[in-house]
Amino acid sequence: MMTISKKSDNPSDYNLAVCNLASGSKGNATFISDGKTSILIDAGLSGIELQRRLISRNLEPEGLDAILVTHEHSDHVKGAGILSRRFKLPVYINQKTEAASPGLGSPHEIRPFDCGTTFKIDNLTIHPFSISHDAEDPAGFTIGRNGTSMAIATDLGIATAMVKEHLKHCALLVLEANHDPQMLETGPYPWPLKQRIQSRVGHLSNSDSKNLLHELQHDNLQHVILAHLSEINNTPQKAFDEVVQALTRCNAQLTVADQYSSGPVIYLK
Repeated sequence: MMTISKKSDNPSDYNLAVCNLASGSKGNATFISDGKTSILIDAGLSGIELQRRLISRNLEPEGLDAILVTHEHSDHVKGAGILSRRFKLPVYINQKTEAASPGLGSPHEIRPFDCGTTFKIDNLTIHPFSISHDAEDPAGFTIGRNGTSMAIATDLGIATAMVKEHLKHCALLVLEANHDPQMLETGPYPWPLKQRIQSRVGHLSNSDSKNLLHELQHDNLQHVILAHLSEINNTPQKAFDEVVQALTRCNAQLTVADQYSSGPVIYLK
């Protein structure tokens, strides 16, 4: 059981608590809890750094119940094996991703899932869905409890109709806003890498994220976290200024995730 410290400003009654611990090409991890069951989506920092970031938000690492992996790139799996062994956590991962993840090490336990098949971890309902990225079988996730849901959709080159369907009713969205197209175009990356980033298996730009959010916004959308920003080809201010223009029909709060520090714990009712 995960205890959220009384020092935090958590409400007495909530369905989901969400905290982005890290986001970017150097490591990704998001904490989600209903107050009893707590999971990490990805563990792309070292085990000790993930523990430090949890503690910095009054979250207890030993209260974690599972780690879920979106895909095999090192900035998503680096700390998964060590945390799994240290705290005896199951790692939920699909078979193709596991086979492509030598950096995963030897987790305490592997629990495979299939994209498109819903499963439960105690009271949390998890639905993994396929996304378009240059990985073996990459997944996004929706996580729900008592009719409240949130979703993570980063590392995708295009938001397909299926992706939009899974995101459209969520109270909180973690959306990719990887690059500013002009910064990418004029930046230092070699041309083949620029082409990869802009491709259907690459990453969403700020303008892509804006267009997606404009389509997805609804009255019950509470919070949007912009994630996986490039440190070379984007800035938090550029991402915010572009994507905030999408919020024309709702009062959702927009924040930008950070690579080097944890964000606040966000409570969804």
